[in-house]
Amino acid sequence: MSNTKYIFVTGGVTSSLGKGIVAASLAKLLQAQNFKVTIQKFDPYINVDPGTLNPYEHGECYVTDDGAETDLDLGHYERFLNVSTSQANNVTTGRVYQSVIEKERRGEFLGKTVQVIPHVTNEIKKRMCLLAETGDYDIVITEIGGTVGDIESLPYIESVRQMIWDLGRENTVVIHLTLIPYLAAAGELKTKPTQHSVKTLMESGISADIIVCRTEYELTEDLREKLALFCNVKREAIIQSIDVETIYDVPLKMLEEGLDKVVLGKLHLEPKQPLNLESWNEFLNKFKNPKYNLKIGLVGKYVELQDSYKSILESLIHAGAVNETQIDVVSIHSEHIDKNNVASKLEFLDGLIVAPGFGERGIEGKIIAISYARINNLPFFGICLGMQMAVIEYARNKAGFTKANSTEMDPNCSVPVIDLMESQKSITNKGGTMRLGSWDCDLVSGSKVEDAYGVKSISERHRHRYEFNNDFLDKVFDENFKVTGTNPETGLVEIIENQNHPWFVGVQFHPEYKSTVSKPHPLFRAFVKASLAKKNLT
Repeated sequence: MSNTKYIFVTGGVTSSLGKGIVAASLAKLLQAQNFKVTIQKFDPYINVDPGTLNPYEHGECYVTDDGAETDLDLGHYERFLNVSTSQANNVTTGRVYQSVIEKERRGEFLGKTVQVIPHVTNEIKKRMCLLAETGDYDIVITEIGGTVGDIESLPYIESVRQMIWDLGRENTVVIHLTLIPYLAAAGELKTKPTQHSVKTLMESGISADIIVCRTEYELTEDLREKLALFCNVKREAIIQSIDVETIYDVPLKMLEEGLDKVVLGKLHLEPKQPLNLESWNEFLNKFKNPKYNLKIGLVGKYVELQDSYKSILESLIHAGAVNETQIDVVSIHSEHIDKNNVASKLEFLDGLIVAPGFGERGIEGKIIAISYARINNLPFFGICLGMQMAVIEYARNKAGFTKANSTEMDPNCSVPVIDLMESQKSITNKGGTMRLGSWDCDLVSGSKVEDAYGVKSISERHRHRYEFNNDFLDKVFDENFKVTGTNPETGLVEIIENQNHPWFVGVQFHPEYKSTVSKPHPLFRAFVKASLAKKNLT
């Protein structure tokens, strides 16, 4: 801990300004100078984790190798840095209070009155330092969720104040992200919201070292000087974060603004090597100068909110870039698909992804879409629930089990080809109890997935309660519809393929969680390649 430097990223004025992207971009610039960096997110809500939150409310729930259900910002951290995160990288108020109360019940506070200060703030500080103690990092970046002034955020802001006091200003940097709104009626950018936000932070005992200003228009030099004067920072510490074409442009914009130099200067650090963003720039060049174009359908239940499928969308960007292909994602709500309109909704597509989800709503639409893809040789990729629906579709339409279903949708169905996992049948609590995290999978030789991965055994991340019912193994699968990936310990069906098809793959796991800029996921790469081949043939 003594040699680790700490950067705290706070937000003001409004939420959704992109603290996670700015934090990940800074981390990328520092990593490119050979610093060992990690990022953690502290969320003020009282849920223990995002696992029980509605995707419409919170976006997707991201899953780590160690089985933590976390905020989607951890996905950005991994995609930018190509470094795995863990439970320690995402902390919520619920988890903090749960830990404090458990300690109180065990009598660890020796009869003292348990209070926000020092007991809750000590717990927060302990978790802020945990990564540095276990991971030997040069720099730990901590993103504080919410906005300054929120009641929920107060214990975190107070903990940051104490961390600065404990560690010293030379070992800490506070970056405050704010909004510079443009008033069309006045025709000018306004700094007052930022001034008020910085003032609110100062009232909590924290002076921002760097102010990152989200803006739609370029900040003038006069405006930067004004912000520096009124917000009590140096001129070079006013960093513009202007709207860009893609989030992957942000590290380069932060580099242009000198964010990394200001941070290293305040932490009294020298770069360990000249900045190297060669692979990042190569990715961006391919992404922005594609040779080909594809229309990929994404059939899901939460398509109204893009963040619900954030990792899938980003995985398509990674796979598209490596295939020098621009991918236009066509979002299709599964509830709006029926046998009468399925052709009109899917016939212009080059490939189809059926997304994960829970519950019976929109299920029949997914099955109808999968049937269309199978019959019409449309490249298909089913993920988690998408794979399960592909099994049900084949069981109903090819294997003769017209009443095949999942007990998730119909607990009393007579042909439960998808059933609750045996290990789940005694579980009543919903939070953190699914089959989570990385599990091994052995691949069948000569399969499309083995060809994609280039290895015999893989490990992928899961988030599900239901699985293929192995009682139907010999009844549903045949010489065309095959199991090509299984868990070596449990025999769980992990991957299915339709051999009599250009590319038809379903996976029980979530490959999108492991796709990064520097390592696009093999299955997404293969799916995009197959979709290109299909387009060129038609």
